[in-house]
Amino acid sequence: MRIVHNPQMTFGQVDIADIEINLKSRDDIPHILLGLQHIYTTPELRERIFTILEQVIPTRSGNGLTEEQRNQPADPNRGRPGMEQWKILVLGVLRLGLNTDYDRIHELANQHSTIRHMLGHSDWCDDSRYALQSIKDNLTVSVII
Repeated sequence: MRIVHNPQMTFGQVDIADIEINLKSRDDIPHILLGLQHIYTTPELRERIFTILEQVIPTRSGNGLTEEQRNQPADPNRGRPGMEQWKILVLGVLRLGLNTDYDRIHELANQHSTIRHMLGHSDWCDDSRYALQSIKDNLTVSVII
């Protein structure tokens, strides 16, 4: 089961439009996050991007599948919840924009507070973490498409 973005905010979560990004930073991460924030806060852009993300469905995986079955798209309404498409987009854009490896994206996704806000996590009541393999699996699919 995969969704583009859960519109229901959780306790302590900051709305993407309200994330304060350091405009004086000379690092490239804030510039990438500003671009993502612009996409999210501009209704026309968000609608177009979310429409595309709804169409991007990963292929099936698992033991005992034939090669033909592996090339079929997974059913987005069945199975365990996967990473939201918005989170995949954010991490994929960061990976490509920073021209970096999965280990750095793994570290940023778990430790960088502004990126965690962009991913929909709160500061103090959300201790969820991303596994390196989960990031590799999800970003590999999104980069191929």
